[in-house]
Formats: sequence, C-alpha cells, structure tokens
Amino acid sequence: MLAVIGGTGLSAINCFTIVGTEEVSTSFSSSAVEVTICESYGQRVAFLPRHGAGRTVPPHKINYRANIAALKKLGVEKIVAINAVGAIHPDLMPGSFAVPHQLIDYSHSRESTFFTNTDAEVIHIDFTAPFAEELRQVLINSATLINTVGGRGVSVLNDGVYGVTQGPRLETAAEIMKLKSDGCDMVGMTAMPEAALARELGIDYACLAISVNWAAGLSEDLISLDEIRAILAGCIGTVESVLQSVVAELST
Repeated sequence: MLAVIGGTGLSAINCFTIVGTEEVSTSFSSSAVEVTICESYGQRVAFLPRHGAGRTVPPHKINYRANIAALKKLGVEKIVAINAVGAIHPDLMPGSFAVPHQLIDYSHSRESTFFTNTDAEVIHIDFTAPFAEELRQVLINSATLINTVGGRGVSVLNDGVYGVTQGPRLETAAEIMKLKSDGCDMVGMTAMPEAALARELGIDYACLAISVNWAAGLSEDLISLDEIRAILAGCIGTVESVLQSVVAELST
C-alpha cells in the first residue's frame, strides 16, 4: 500500500477517490491519527497531512513517530512525501520540483527513533541512502511523463541534498551560506525524522520537493508567505498529476 504525506499546501487530496477515513491508535500519542483512505487505479492509497487538516501543527511539533507508526499499522509499504522547500541550487527556481537523493539533518530535540526501550537491543539502521532509490526513480519517471505527455513544462531536479532545519522560523542568510557550503541544494523542515522513522519500520520513503522561494540571502527580495502560498497553489495540479502517475506505475 502506498501512502502520501502532504506538506504545506497539500492538506487535502483531490486527485484520488476518497473512500473513507481510519482513526489509528498508536503508543506514541494519546489521540488517534486520522488517515484518509483513497482509491486510484484499483489500488488503495493512504493520505496523511503532516501539519494536520487545518495546518495547525508546526514542523518541530509534528508527532512523526505516531504518523509513521499509524501508516505501518495500516499496511503501508511505500511513502511519497510532499515537502515545501527553499531553493539553494540555482536550477531550483520557485515553482520547480526536486526529487532529492540525500539529506543533512540540522534539526534537534525531536523524537527521532522508535528504539527508545532501554531493555531492547540497540538497532542501527543503514541510512547511507536516506531515500529509497527505486521509489525515487518512480517519482522521476512520473514527473518526466507529466512534462513530456501532459505538457506541464515544469523544471524537475532529479537529485539534490535536502538540508533539514528545526523551524518554525526561516533561516538567516548566514545559515543558508553554511548549508550551501555543506552541499545542500534545498532547505526544509520536515524530511527528518520522517525519513529515518520510515526506514526503521521497513517502509520505502521518497520525497517530491516543491521549491517555494529562494532561500534567505539568495534573492534581493524578502521572503513573503503570501508569495509562498501563491506558488504552492500553482503547483498543486502538477503534484496531483505526478501522484496519479506514481500510482499508475506502481499498479502495473
């Protein structure tokens, strides 16, 4: 089963047929995780907005463990995450997309592992490649198909390093220069610990990143939330087309 985790700008899903909701209880939250169950190409697809239905949960307060554990309980084997990012790479202009292949985690103080029981064996996951390559290629193929057949004409960076910051504030210009010198091509706040938690539970995880602004100091303009929202609104149609293509490819 495939799951889509929606980020900023994607708190609801319109490209699939909604068939119901599941309230999934986990040991990581006192309240159940609400997951929308959809169908497409004869396949069930789970949809989970990581910031909540009304985008009320900031990045550093998301209960990543409850979200990933709930998806695992539903039988999810693959996750496509949608993440809004600030662009550092010169080819990742606002309104374009990336399918990152690596990440650097600068976040802190987040519950980042399921292995917290001191009586249990210590588990060290292999995180050399944080994004599942096979699923990454499905995303790249789908984005390419949407461009060539669907005529979308959007730019897609087929790799890149995602720098994960703590938030909820945006970064300083000096911090972006450090991230750039570290090799980051984009900056966001939500890929970790989401990617690592998925790996701990054996779920393939890949990310479709939406560039919503130039990162701090890389443009003469100040970062405007209104402009970010406008760019996200203009990208949703492409995101949904890519997701439909992903489900179609996975169903063959």
